[in-house]
Amino acid sequence: MSVSQAVGAAGAGSGSEFRRGVISCAPVLFGTIPYALVLGAQATQKGLSTAELSMMTGLNFAGGSEFAAIQLWTSPPHILLIVAITFLVNSRHLLMGAALAPFLRELPRRKVFPALFLMCDESWALGLADAKQRTAAGTSPAFSPRYYMGAALAMYLAWVSFTTLGALFGPMLGHVETYGFDMAFPAVFLVLMRGMWKSVAAARPWLVSLVVAALVSLFVPGAWYVAAGAMAGLVAAWLMAGDA
Repeated sequence: MSVSQAVGAAGAGSGSEFRRGVISCAPVLFGTIPYALVLGAQATQKGLSTAELSMMTGLNFAGGSEFAAIQLWTSPPHILLIVAITFLVNSRHLLMGAALAPFLRELPRRKVFPALFLMCDESWALGLADAKQRTAAGTSPAFSPRYYMGAALAMYLAWVSFTTLGALFGPMLGHVETYGFDMAFPAVFLVLMRGMWKSVAAARPWLVSLVVAALVSLFVPGAWYVAAGAMAGLVAAWLMAGDA
C-alpha cells in the first residue's frame, strides 16, 4: 500500500497519522527489544540499579552511547571519559538533526524540541523515508509531524521499558549475549539501510563511511571511528552529489 493510500484509508485526522507512525515503527521496534534487554542486563552486571538505568535511558535515549558508557563504567566511574565518549558516539545526531531541520523549520519550538529529544536512528530514518514517499505520492505536506512522533514516542517508551526489564530479569538470565540477542543491533540497522536504498551510486558515501570507520576502529583507540565515519560519509556525499 502506498503512503497516499495509507493516509486515505486511515483518514486525515491527527490520531490516524499518529497510529500510522506507531504501526510503521512496529517491525523495527520489535527488533530493538533484544538489545534493550542486553543493555539492561549489562548495566546490572556493572552495578547500576534499575532506577539509575531507567534514568540513563530516559534522559539520554541513544542506544549506542549507552552501550559505550556501560562498557566503560567502573566504580568510581570516570565521568569525563564517559561524557567524551558519549559526545563522540552521539555526534551522528548533528548530521541527523541537520537532515531533519528543513522539515521542522515551520513548526513551533514547543513541538521541535520534543521531536529532537525523541529522535533516534530508527525514528529519524522512518520519518525521512516517509517524507520522501509522501513527496513521490504528491501528498502535502511532505513531512508528517504526527507520524514521526508516533514512531519516535513508540521507540522511546519501548526502549526505556525493555532496558528496565533487562535490568530486572538480567540476573536470572545470566549473560544474555549467549542467546545471540546482540545480533539484533546490526540487523535493525541493515533493515533501516535497506529502506533508504536508492541505487549503487547513491550508496557510495555509505561505503566510504564504512571503510573509514572500520580503519579508524582498528588503529585508533576509543570511539573516534564514529565521528570519523560520519565526517567521511558527509564529505563523500558532498563530493559525489553530482554523480548519484
